[in-house]
Amino acid sequence: MYAALWRMLPGPLWLRILLAIIIVAAVLTALVLWLFPWVSTFIEAPEVTVE
Repeated sequence: MYAALWRMLPGPLWLRILLAIIIVAAVLTALVLWLFPWVSTFIEAPEVTVE
């Protein structure tokens, strides 16, 4: 799977590495900004008290 994605990236090695880093950063940003907050609406946080 990763080899197929790697072969799809255009350009020389340095450009492929740069594009891979940008793609990973974009996916992580999307997860943090949209997916994780959406999922957290379905998960009830436990009420913790410290005495």
